[in-house]
Amino acid sequence: MNRLYYYLIASFLFACNTGGSETISEQSKESRIAFVSNRSGNPEIYVMNEDGSKLKQLTHHDSLDYSPAWSADNKFIFFYSKRTGNCELYRMTAEGEELTKLTNNDFQDVLPNPSPNGNQILFMRDIPGGSRDVYLLNMEDSTERALTSNLEYEESPSWSADGKKILFTKQLRDSGDASHAANGEIFIMNMVDATIQRLTIKGGYDSGAKFSPDGKKVAFYGSSELGWDLFTMNADGSDIENLTQDSVECYSPDWTADGKRLIYTAGYRGNYNLYSIDLESKIRTQLTNTDGRNEGPSCSR
Repeated sequence: MNRLYYYLIASFLFACNTGGSETISEQSKESRIAFVSNRSGNPEIYVMNEDGSKLKQLTHHDSLDYSPAWSADNKFIFFYSKRTGNCELYRMTAEGEELTKLTNNDFQDVLPNPSPNGNQILFMRDIPGGSRDVYLLNMEDSTERALTSNLEYEESPSWSADGKKILFTKQLRDSGDASHAANGEIFIMNMVDATIQRLTIKGGYDSGAKFSPDGKKVAFYGSSELGWDLFTMNADGSDIENLTQDSVECYSPDWTADGKRLIYTAGYRGNYNLYSIDLESKIRTQLTNTDGRNEGPSCSR
């Protein structure tokens, strides 16, 4: 009787401990989300949990703060701001402290994206004359170098998880195309030999491409018959799938840490909120619910 009792107690404790460690493991894969909101009347950077809880405002400035991106160790958030009158790159802790200005020049530097090893920052620089090129900032000595140099407008640079490749959008405008967006296609660059390959070949503007955590998929947004939708494709550009097929504008996707969901922006007529979409079930969940714009989500890893 006593042996059976102690056996049951030991089995119960073992099951609890095992279940507990699985729960911790699952929780460790949940992302915090950094994003931009003008709910206070000005574009500021906020963070919240993946379910929309524990909202915190990180920046408090009367100028534009935009495009947050997490460092790989989740200790810092990079963004750009016009707080000195010019778009420059900045870094702060994940709690909004220790603000550091990273660039200081007469150009417009935007859309920072830190490398997986934390040593470099991808960003876009507006070049006088109308083009925008992909640049790389070395964090150790603050040196910069251009990765692209041409007359086409480019945007949305992002890294693969191993740091060996980057994605970006290039605008391909035909001579007779007078539309605002023209044709934007997604390209991939090998950081070892600087070779560039085109990934998407579809009508309309495609942008905001992000590798999945395992590097096998790419999520992006693009124009469709209904407007702007979210898409996924294989990392080689094959098997493009429209995830949303929505009448509202859907854009700026980012992968959650476990790779099972995308966090993105959706809305219309100046009112935008953040949503998540489960990639298997396609179920969508609204995460914010305010007037104005909640956009540009970046998920911690």
